[in-house]
Amino acid sequence: MLPILFILFIVVIGIQLFYYGIIFGRFAFAKKGSNLPKKIPISVIVCAKNQEENVTKFIPLLAEQNYGDYEIILIDDASSDSTLDLFEAFEKQYTNIRLVKVANNEAFWGNRKFSLTLGIKAAKNPYLLFTDADCYPVSKDWIANMSSQFTMQKTIVLGYGAYEKIGGSFLNKIIRFENLVDTVQYFSWTKSGKPYKGIGRNFGYKKEEFFNVNGFIDHMKIRAGDDDLFINQVANSRNTTICFDPNSFTYCQPKKSFKEWMELKRINHATTTFYKPFDKIQLLVFFISKLLFLILPIILLLFQFQWIAVISLIGFRYLFAWIVLGFSAGKLKEKDVMYWFPIVEIILIFTQLNLFTSNIYSKPVYWK
Repeated sequence: MLPILFILFIVVIGIQLFYYGIIFGRFAFAKKGSNLPKKIPISVIVCAKNQEENVTKFIPLLAEQNYGDYEIILIDDASSDSTLDLFEAFEKQYTNIRLVKVANNEAFWGNRKFSLTLGIKAAKNPYLLFTDADCYPVSKDWIANMSSQFTMQKTIVLGYGAYEKIGGSFLNKIIRFENLVDTVQYFSWTKSGKPYKGIGRNFGYKKEEFFNVNGFIDHMKIRAGDDDLFINQVANSRNTTICFDPNSFTYCQPKKSFKEWMELKRINHATTTFYKPFDKIQLLVFFISKLLFLILPIILLLFQFQWIAVISLIGFRYLFAWIVLGFSAGKLKEKDVMYWFPIVEIILIFTQLNLFTSNIYSKPVYWK
């Protein structure tokens, strides 16, 4: 039995090296591409529901971008606070802001996709950039950098949506490390010709991509997934690219409690069950290989079976993964979270296992 487990452990190491070396290495060691500014008209779309505090701070940052031809579509998703009043004030203050008011609709109550659809239809420009109401661009060149990646062929651009750093918070390091690994995964698979995900905090696409598939119609009943499910449906090796220039990043305020963060991750995890088969399989294989990488060596070392080889393989895998993730973290300005590797990685493995089991017995509310 132990020799079989040892062989299985070697196979697991091989799978891990394939992911980190062949797949994730495509982003980790990628050279920075050209980001020559383009003069294409852009519509920035922001959907907000009860975000009065955030829109007060962040909308002016969007309205004052260093870009010539762009508009901002502000969508008030039936807010019950003063978000709508603030949007109306911004519309009067800035000539490039237009407002879309969404009332509660019985058929689409609480469905962000319905609100976004109205905003996309209202946009006058052919290229769209998206961010969330609780996010802000890191620089005034955000639009210029993201739009620079659009070409005649590349009609979908995936950007990096980072989380703010909170000093002294270990939860913040967990959230940011998880976000780093998640981004490395979908950036790397995009560079491998298999894009499967984007995040609403920072991405864009040509409007025709939306209408070619009748918008969100295929997953309108699923309240989450206006970003990743849409990208999973329309993205392919020909039309999708990434942007990782530091001036293209957006930042978002992370959850302050473990409970809030877990509920968000439950929604994200449940949404992945609607991905294409290949995407679900590659994500599952990666997770299972990480789980077995923890379990198998514990068994082998308890019985002192080939313990020198086991320890050597563990050390080599951690060194290899640390190098790949370290280069990736450098590109995404997240080097500090790597100081906690592999502790945070182990925590996240069991967190993912908990999410999987929790979603078997009860489904989260599909709302982001």
